[in-house]
Amino acid sequence: MFRLLVLALTAILADTAAAAAPTVKLDAATLTGNSAGSVHQFLGIPFAQPPVGDLRFRRPHPIQGYNQSFSATRYGRSCPQQHFTAPILQGIPQDIASGVLNTLYTAAFPDGEDCLTINVIKPASAIPTSELPVLVWIYGGAFEFGSTTQYDGTGIVVKSIAMDSPVIFVSMNYRVSAFGFLAGKEVKEAGVGNLGLHDQREALRWVQKYIPAFGGDHTKVTIWGESAGAVSVSLHMLTNGGNTEGLFRAAIMQSGAPPPVGDIEKGQKYYNAIVDGTGCASANDTLQCLRTVPYAKLKAAVDDTPNIFSYQSLHLAWLPRADGVFLTDHPQRLVQKGQIARVPFITGNCDDEGTVFSLSTLNVTENSQVADYFLNTFLPGSLRPQILRLLNLYTENISEGSPFDTGILNALTPQFKRIAAILGDGVFQAPRRFSLNYTSGKQDIWVFLSKRFKLLPFVGSLHGSDLLNSFLLGQELQDYIIRFTVTLDPNSKGLFGFKWPKYTTQDPKQLVFLDGLIPQVVGEDVYRKEEMELLMQLTLDVPV
Repeated sequence: MFRLLVLALTAILADTAAAAAPTVKLDAATLTGNSAGSVHQFLGIPFAQPPVGDLRFRRPHPIQGYNQSFSATRYGRSCPQQHFTAPILQGIPQDIASGVLNTLYTAAFPDGEDCLTINVIKPASAIPTSELPVLVWIYGGAFEFGSTTQYDGTGIVVKSIAMDSPVIFVSMNYRVSAFGFLAGKEVKEAGVGNLGLHDQREALRWVQKYIPAFGGDHTKVTIWGESAGAVSVSLHMLTNGGNTEGLFRAAIMQSGAPPPVGDIEKGQKYYNAIVDGTGCASANDTLQCLRTVPYAKLKAAVDDTPNIFSYQSLHLAWLPRADGVFLTDHPQRLVQKGQIARVPFITGNCDDEGTVFSLSTLNVTENSQVADYFLNTFLPGSLRPQILRLLNLYTENISEGSPFDTGILNALTPQFKRIAAILGDGVFQAPRRFSLNYTSGKQDIWVFLSKRFKLLPFVGSLHGSDLLNSFLLGQELQDYIIRFTVTLDPNSKGLFGFKWPKYTTQDPKQLVFLDGLIPQVVGEDVYRKEEMELLMQLTLDVPV
C-alpha cells in the first residue's frame, strides 16, 4: 500500500511540475521553457536555418515558421570557436593571465555549425499584451569565439522586476572567426561577407516578429554588446545608411565602437591560407569548394590562422570589413559621412583595455623593436616618421603606461606598459572618441570609464572587467542599463540618485566607476587627446 501511495504521489508531483513548465505559442508550435522563480527562460530557439552544407558561407536563411512543438530548456550549441593558446609566461604573470583567460576569454563548447539559436528570458508575469521593453545582448570574443551560454540574463530580468522596470532579455548566437567573417575578393564578389553581422540582423528581425508572444514590445528594443559585441552594435547603427529598419531604438556599447577597418579584400591572405589548408587551392571555385570540405578539416585550417593572442594581437585576422553590402564603406568613413542611426546610446571603456593583449609581445623589449612591431606588424603600411611621432607621444616612461596611474608598478618588461597603452587606445578608446566627434549634439549620449580592479597585477582595469558591473546583481551599470532600456535615460527619477550627465564635445562629461569608498564620480573625457588623434589618423590612413 505504501509503495502504491509513493508511486501515486510521484505521478501527481510529476504532473504538477509538467503543468508548471512555462509555454509560449509561436506559429503552430508550442515551446516549453524553464521556470526560475519570477523568471521564465526559453532557450535554444532556432532563428535561421542551419548554415551547413551548401548554406555554409552564405547569408542566414530565415525560419519560415514553427510547425512542431519542442522543448526550449537548453542553450543551443555555440558556433565554431577558433582555438587560441595563452601566452607562455612564468610565475605570477602566468597565474594572472590564466585566471583572466579562464574567466573572461574562455571559448564556449560544445560548438558546431548548426548554431543559430536565440534565447528569451522574461518575467514570469509577462503575457502577450504586456508590451515590455526588450534588451538584446550581443556577446564579444574578438569575432573569434563567444557564445550566449557565457552570459545568463536571468539576473538582469530579476533585477528589472525588483526595480519595477521589467524588461525582457534576448541573446543570439552568431557565426564567428572564418565561419562568420571570411574575407577576400572571392567573398566580396559572392556578396557573402560579414555573415556574423547578417546573423545578428536576422535575429533582430526574429525579435520584431516573435517577441510580442513573450510579452515584449517590438518598438522598444535596445541592442547591447561588449567588445566585438559592442563593435557589432556600432555597425548595426552604420549599415543601411543608418536606417534602423525599426529593429532597435537605442544602443549600448561597452569597449567597442566603429572600428578602423578597410576593404574586405585586405583579408585575402587569410582566405588563401584556408584554401591552401583545406586542399581547395586547385578548385575552379574555391569558395564553393570550402562549402564541401569536411567540418573537422575546415576547422583545423581556421585554427591555424592567427588569433587574438598571437604575436599580431589585436591586428585581427577575422573581423568585419567593408564588403559593399552590410558595410558600403570603411566604418569610420561612414561615421564621417553622418550615415549613422540617430538613436540615443551609451558608450564606454575600461581604463586598461590593452594590457591583456600585450602579453603576447613580451619579447619586444627595446625601442627599435617597438618601432618595428608597429611599423611592420600592427600598423603595416604606416610611414616610419608617423610611428616615431607616435612613440614620442607614448613614451617608454613606465609610469605613463598602462595599467595607467600605477607608477612604476606592473612593468613586465621595459616596453609592456607602453605597448599596452597604444593597443588599448588605438583599438578601443580612440575609435570611441572619434565616433563621438561626429555624433555629439545629434542624439543623446552617455559616456563611462571603468577604473575598477586597478589593483590586479599587470592587467589593472582590463578589457572585459566592466562585464562584472553589468551582469552581477547589485551593480550600478546594470541598473543604468535597465533604466536606459525602459526610459531611454540611464538616470533614476528620484531626487537622491547619482546623476550621470549627458556627453557633448563642448562638455565631455563621463561617469567614472572607481574602487573604494567613492564608487562613482563625474569626470571629463579629455585624457591623451593628442595621442588618440594621431592614432585615429594613422588607422584612417592604414585600416586593417
